[in-house]
Amino acid sequence: MRRLLLLAAATALMPVQAGAQTAQSQPAARQSLVDRVEQFSPQLDSIFEAFMGAPVPGLAYGVVADGRLAHVRTFGLRTVPGGAPVTPDTRFRIASMSKAFTALAILKLRDEGRLRLDDLAEQHVPELRNWRYPTTDSPRIRVRDLLAHSGGLVTDDPWGDRQQVLSEADFTRMLRDGVPFTRAPQLSMEYSNFGYALLGRIITNVSGRPYKDYIEQTIMRPLGMAATGYDISEGPAEMRAIGYRWENDAWAREPDMRHGTFGAMGGVQTTAQDYARWIAFLLSAWPARDGPETGPVRRSTVREMAQGLNFVAVARRPGQTEGEPCQQATAYAMGLRVAQDCALGLTLAHGGGYPGYGSYMLLLPEHGVGLFALTNRTYSAPVPAVWNAAMALHGAGLLERTAVPVSASLDRAYRAAGAIYTAGNLDPGQGLFAMNFLMDRSPENWARVLGEMRRQVGACRTDAPIAPNGALAGNFAWTCERGRMEGRVLLAPTDPAGIQALNFRPIPNVPAQ
Repeated sequence: MRRLLLLAAATALMPVQAGAQTAQSQPAARQSLVDRVEQFSPQLDSIFEAFMGAPVPGLAYGVVADGRLAHVRTFGLRTVPGGAPVTPDTRFRIASMSKAFTALAILKLRDEGRLRLDDLAEQHVPELRNWRYPTTDSPRIRVRDLLAHSGGLVTDDPWGDRQQVLSEADFTRMLRDGVPFTRAPQLSMEYSNFGYALLGRIITNVSGRPYKDYIEQTIMRPLGMAATGYDISEGPAEMRAIGYRWENDAWAREPDMRHGTFGAMGGVQTTAQDYARWIAFLLSAWPARDGPETGPVRRSTVREMAQGLNFVAVARRPGQTEGEPCQQATAYAMGLRVAQDCALGLTLAHGGGYPGYGSYMLLLPEHGVGLFALTNRTYSAPVPAVWNAAMALHGAGLLERTAVPVSASLDRAYRAAGAIYTAGNLDPGQGLFAMNFLMDRSPENWARVLGEMRRQVGACRTDAPIAPNGALAGNFAWTCERGRMEGRVLLAPTDPAGIQALNFRPIPNVPAQ
C-alpha cells in the first residue's frame, strides 16, 4: 500500500465526539483556535483546489483542532463523468492509513494480556513455524517486527494492493507454503503490506473474532464511526466515492474490491466526518495527564504508537517551504511514521495509495492539530499540499504548542536562578542545591563568572516565564540592559529536587557600525 498523501473538505464547523477531549473541555484561551482555523480556511482551500488540477475526480479534506473538525471542504465528484458532488459524508477507501487501526488493535490486545509484542508471530499463526529463514542465524519474526516493518519481508507495492480480496483460505495456504525473504529480520525497515496482513491474522486468532469485527466493534463504533468499516457493500452505494485511475487521457474505473484478508493493511472505508473522529481521538492522547480514560484504548497506548525505535532516517520535509529546507529525523513507528520537524516539532503521518484512491493524514500532537485528505484517484499523492497546509497554519501563528505546566520545584529553582544573577553570588540559592553543585564549581568562581556576565549585558529582567521541557528542567530568556541572557535550569532526580546545574549564556548587543 503506497504511502501517499492528500486532504479534502466542505465549509462547515462540526463537533467531533471522539471519546476524547472536546472543545468544551479545553481552556477558554484555546477554544478560539477552531474559529481562527475557519477564518484562515480560504488559504487552505486554495492549496487543495490547486491540487485538483492533477487531475483528481473528487477530494475531501479536513482540519481537526482542539478535538473538533474545525474545517472541512470538498471538491469535485464522487463519480465521473457528470456524477454527484463529493460531500463530507462521501465514503472513501483510505488504503494504508488503515494500518494505524491494525496497529492499535494489536496494542489493545497486548493491554488485555492476550499477547506480547515480543511474542514470535508463529505463536499466534502456527503456519509460520515451518518457514525457511534466509540465514541460519536469522531471528524469527516477532509481533513488533511486523508492526515496524522490520520482518525481512520485501516491499510489496503495488502487488500487495491487489491482494485485498484474498480469502482467508488462500492466505492460509500462502502462509503454509512460506514466502521468500529479502533479508534476515531486524536488519532494516522495509515497508510490507504482507506483514500487516499477518497482523490481521494475529488479531483474528488472538481475539477469536474476525479481524474486521474486532476493530469495528471495539474501536470504531465506540468512537462514533458509524459510517466506517471494511465491507464496502454494507453502506449505501449512492454515498460511495468510486475509484478511478487516469489513463489515456480519460478516467478508467478501478474494480471494486471486496473485503479480504489483506484488509488489515488497507481496507478501511470512511468519510471525512468519521475520520475526523479518529484523528481527534489520536490527538487526545497528548499531553500525558491525570484524569479518567474516555476512549476505547488507553491514552498511553495511543502515544506508544508514536515510538519510532528502529532505523531512523533523514528526510527532507515534503512541500515547498521558504528558506533552508528542513531535514527531518524520521522512523516508522506502529502504523504511523514519526518525524521531528524543524518548525512543527513531533509529527505523525501516514499516506495511503490504492487502486482508485489516495489519502494522507498528518498529526501535530504538540499543537493539538491534525490534517487529513481523501481522494478517489489511484495513488493520488498531494504530499506537498498537506505539508504546505500545515506550514501555512504555522506561518499564520495558529499552531500554538500545548503549554507544559511548571512544577513547583522548577518554579522555586527558577526564581532562585534570577535572584542569584541579580545578587551576583549563590547566597539566594542556599538550601536548594543538589550535592554535586558546589563540587562542580566553587562559590568564589560563581561570583567571578556572574560578575563578568553583568559587565557584558548588565542587569536583566528575570521575571520572564520559564519554558519547561519537563517537570525537572526548563529554558529561559531574559531581556538585559546591554543584550539578553539565555539559560537553563536542571534539577536532580532527588526528593526534594535540588538544582544540579545552572547555565547562563550572555548575548551582548552588537555595537552599531
